[in-house]
Amino acid sequence: MSGVVPMIRLRGLTKAFGDKQVLAGIDLDIAAGTSLVVIGGSGSGKSVLIKCILGLITPDAGVVEIDGVAMHTLSGRAREKARARVGMLFQNAALFDSLPVWENVAFGLLARHQVTRRQARAAAIEVLAQVGLGADIAGLYPAELSGGMQKRVGLARAIAARPDILFFDEPTTGLDPIMGAVIDGLIVDCVKRLGSTAIAITHDMASARRIGDRAAMLYGGQIVWQGAATDLMASGNPLVDQFTHGRREGPIQMETRR
Repeated sequence: MSGVVPMIRLRGLTKAFGDKQVLAGIDLDIAAGTSLVVIGGSGSGKSVLIKCILGLITPDAGVVEIDGVAMHTLSGRAREKARARVGMLFQNAALFDSLPVWENVAFGLLARHQVTRRQARAAAIEVLAQVGLGADIAGLYPAELSGGMQKRVGLARAIAARPDILFFDEPTTGLDPIMGAVIDGLIVDCVKRLGSTAIAITHDMASARRIGDRAAMLYGGQIVWQGAATDLMASGNPLVDQFTHGRREGPIQMETRR
């Protein structure tokens, strides 16, 4: 296994904002075709980590490799080509209010591949079907959709270009438990269908265990635990156990009193 190149490889990743050290030396490997869930308290650096991998934030030090290629060595067209391999489901779906559903789904296809609008609409309807939505909603606008439907449209947009890597930012936030489970099921189905590598950040432990093969916890700017997602509730790590069980008492206690 030592010769297998991980799809995502992080080494010594650091990032500070002023006096606040958010990431303090992250080492992480994510194997191709697997799903990793990253957990941690608010302000622990989960979103900063994702943005560093995406190239939206430049780390102060360290290396981000995608499929064996160091991202900082790329520029111009090569960097854009690498980013085109990535799909993203944002926390609140982040749909464009002024565009109908099908244009939201096909946004990346229209921007990158120069397909005709007719082709893009047909492709969008096909992808919407994969997340359980009919062609009848293609012409609707985001404001006309429920929260669960908006999440489905966001997922459809994320997978429309058949990306090698998928990121999910709090995919079940704002959803009731049943709809959350539905979205998680769709995520798992889509990731398996595409054979993608996936990273999700979440506070929802049920969701984490449903969508993750593996899990990692961020605390103090570092990865303090990694393991199977099925072990999240019985990790044996006091930091992880306090967080996953929502206990007031424990090693994270002082932070909650600030």
